[in-house]
Amino acid sequence: MAIPVINLGELDGGRREETMEVLHEACKKWGFFWVENHGVDNNLMEEVKKHVNLHYEENMIKNFYNSDMVKELETHTGAMVDGDWESSFFIWHQPNSNLDGIPNLKQEFREAMKGYIQQVIKLAEKLAELMSENLGLDKDHLKKAFSEPSIGTKVAKYPQCPKPELMMGLRAHTDAGGIILLLQDDEVSGLEFFKDGEWVPVTPSKDGRIFVNLGDQLEVVSNGNYKSILHRVVADKNGSRLSIATFYNPGSDAIISPAKKLMYPSHYRFQDYLNYYVTTKFSDKVSRFQTINEMSM
Repeated sequence: MAIPVINLGELDGGRREETMEVLHEACKKWGFFWVENHGVDNNLMEEVKKHVNLHYEENMIKNFYNSDMVKELETHTGAMVDGDWESSFFIWHQPNSNLDGIPNLKQEFREAMKGYIQQVIKLAEKLAELMSENLGLDKDHLKKAFSEPSIGTKVAKYPQCPKPELMMGLRAHTDAGGIILLLQDDEVSGLEFFKDGEWVPVTPSKDGRIFVNLGDQLEVVSNGNYKSILHRVVADKNGSRLSIATFYNPGSDAIISPAKKLMYPSHYRFQDYLNYYVTTKFSDKVSRFQTINEMSM
């Protein structure tokens, strides 16, 4: 399966309508996609990846391979081992940052991450606007629905695994939040998404693209029009995979509900529906539901 690629650079030209349609279909039928010409500086992306790899080698790898889980796997046979074969830490950006309080991070790492996150947040906000527009909502609907968003980054390495047949890098799950923007390894694979009954690998990319997937709250706000999709990380025997996933999530006090314009109508007389149906029988069903919903409010 060819994962959709959204060229955000075409939004300002004659291909805007086509690009918006590709994005809409990706959100509806896939729940994940690549973005290119996204406005995040490629050199900054590479610098962040370099610092994460160096920090892992200097501060994380030894503790990981000395952990009880690794020792258990060394002697384990038979069934899969519970747990996730990952070494990670979490950076909060908004509403409050913990970046300066994380031990052993070099100043160059902190500065690169601050610059990267500023640009990634702008990308997330842009995608939120485009998705709102595609859903027929006000452009700022998702931003308002998320209130003051909660934004954080999971920095992870999925180390070389001696028995990948007995261990998952990360067990299958959907993401709880909103829009997830992933800067991933450009050589080692492992990320997979479940679509149409099969696991689709997200192969490494060296062309500066950022991978995007949707979380559960997008599915709720869109009233099921957009989907959060099950995904996992497969352990690898030959390499260690890098993953830098930034979560653009609702604030902790945000009240999440489907957008009223997208909800199926309720509390209406069937005759009223029939009266409207007579003149709109051959129009789009979703638009008809939206109109009846507004009439019944």
